[in-house]
This record gives sequence, structure tokens and C-alpha cells, in this order.
Amino acid sequence: MRWLQPDDFAMHLHGQLYECLTTLAYRREPIDAVTVLPEAQHRYLLHADFTPADLIDLLATPVGTPEHWGEQVLRLTLVTHARATTLGIQAFTDDPANTPHQLATGSRRALADLTALRPLWQRATQPATASHAPAVPRAGPLPDHPREPIAHHRSDRNHHRTRAPARRRRAP
Repeated sequence: MRWLQPDDFAMHLHGQLYECLTTLAYRREPIDAVTVLPEAQHRYLLHADFTPADLIDLLATPVGTPEHWGEQVLRLTLVTHARATTLGIQAFTDDPANTPHQLATGSRRALADLTALRPLWQRATQPATASHAPAVPRAGPLPDHPREPIAHHRSDRNHHRTRAPARRRRAP
């Protein structure tokens, strides 16, 4: 779930815990209460309202697949952004000082922020497909088919001559 970000969570604490889990996964450490607890302490996530016992209870309670909940978090993020966009456009329309041009420009900008979430949603909800990118040429063995002979320049004709024998020194 590379598409899910800590900022996508409605509760800041849940986003930070997600970041703890992804950090452990990146380091290829096991994800369990023994490893998550020190990571949460390191990030100062534990306090009077969220104790180590609360964290262990949260980790021990099975709630479904991570993919399902990741999609739910992203869905909530999309709805939250849509609501904020709606309120922003409504604020533009309610302000009598805005000209029609300002209303159109402001609305377009607000909708552009919402449209930016579309690729994220599509990556999250569509099954992964293998990309068929063209092969990049690289060094390797020569192809089996013969190449055309290379035409040499006239001045290169004598480059195959054998070396002249070394001169003998005369004796004094």
C-alpha cells in the first residue's frame, strides 16, 4: 500500500502509528507489539490518553485486511477533501465582492486540488498490472544477424602493414 500516506488518516495518532508500521516494514523487522511499542515511544506517541496498554490492545484486535482498511482510509480522505472543496466554492459564491471571473478561477483551483486525488484513488482501487515498457538498450552480446561491413577511409588502408624489421647497429 505505497499509495497510503500518514496524512490520509482522519486521526493524527493513527497516521503516526501507520508510519511506525511502515518504518518497521522498511527495516524488515517483525511487526508486533514488541517492536511497535519502542517505535511508538521513540516518536513520542504514548501519553496519558494513549498508554502502552492501549497500543497493545489496538494491535491485538484483528479488524480485517490491511488493503480493505487502507481503501477505507483513502475513501474518507477523498470525501473529506470533496467536502472542503465544496465549502471553499460555496464561500466564493457567498462573497458578493467576487466577480464572475474570480468565482470561476477560485472554483477551478479548488477542483484542481480535488482532481489531484484521482490518480491516488485509481492506484489504490485498480488491480496492479504489469507495465509493458519498451526494453531499454544496454550492453550485451552482439545480435546473431551479420552486420554490414564497415567502410574504411582511404588513409586507413595501410594500417595493416607489418612492422619494418629493426635496424641493426653497426659495430664500432
